[in-house]
Amino acid sequence: MEIEFTSQIFKEGHTYVSYSPQLDISSCGRTKEKAHRNLLEAVRLFLEEAERMGTLEEILQESGYVKRKRKFDPPKFVSMQSVTLPLLHAKT
Repeated sequence: MEIEFTSQIFKEGHTYVSYSPQLDISSCGRTKEKAHRNLLEAVRLFLEEAERMGTLEEILQESGYVKRKRKFDPPKFVSMQSVTLPLLHAKT
């Protein structure tokens, strides 16, 4: 069985954070590579536990995944953009 997901990596201070928006799971590390490896491990553990509990298919379907034979296809991004929104009444 396989699953596909996106890994977004960004930096917070001296730490890199790797995040999967489809699964809403994140992890971190001191390098981009370590953050990515830690995310893979976090996803693997999450999926193993969900499967052990018998809730894996339900969780993935609620996240927009579609099961096709031996693979779960992720929801596809339609658009991704950086947006700036002025905050009203924000104290500076």
